[in-house]
Amino acid sequence: MGYRYFAQNSAEQLGVAGYVKNLSDGRVEVYAIGGTAQLQALARELRRGPRLAGVTDVNESQAELLPDFAFGFAVNYDY
Repeated sequence: MGYRYFAQNSAEQLGVAGYVKNLSDGRVEVYAIGGTAQLQALARELRRGPRLAGVTDVNESQAELLPDFAFGFAVNYDY
């Protein structure tokens, strides 16, 4: 399982909304909306990553609430 699908699956299991997408420089961006406990659990999962992924760093920051992403969690294919 790739990292984006791992992130989507983890978010959906935790009831987190948002998206995951690849960035043009090879990093992956995750935008997540949820409660504190949900977001902390998702961050733990993202640091662990899927079995074949080599996660080297996870940076977290606050972001403004984007209502368009408040329902469900999607893989975004746009850069």
